[in-house]
Amino acid sequence: MLIMLDTDSCSYIIRLQPIEVLQALQYRVEQGDETCISAITYSELLLGAERSGNPHKHLHLIDEFCSRLDYIASWDAEAARYFSRLQAYLFKQGSPIGNNDAMIAAHAQSIQATVVTNNEKHFSKVPNLNLENWAKPS
Repeated sequence: MLIMLDTDSCSYIIRLQPIEVLQALQYRVEQGDETCISAITYSELLLGAERSGNPHKHLHLIDEFCSRLDYIASWDAEAARYFSRLQAYLFKQGSPIGNNDAMIAAHAQSIQATVVTNNEKHFSKVPNLNLENWAKPS
């Protein structure tokens, strides 16, 4: 299975809290699942680092985290097509989500990945999105 971590999940793993998220990631890797993040998530992480009080430290942590992933999924024309259809659908339904979340969801769908997020409120609006929340208490 291909796992795509959203921005909040990456932050949890980088900060090592809640520890359950890191443990779930480790378990899934041991089970042979591939892990990735979208280029959209990568840009959100980098922006957060640049805006922090210590960009050098945070950029280093992001680099260390990303080196342990299988890859950063490039945003491509197929992901853009999925995004435009998805966000148009959500607007028609009267329940759009933020563009970055919609782009991450669409990107995951375009590569048949499961999104790991604690933001079920937004991501659950996306039809046919494979979704897991590792931060939810068992």
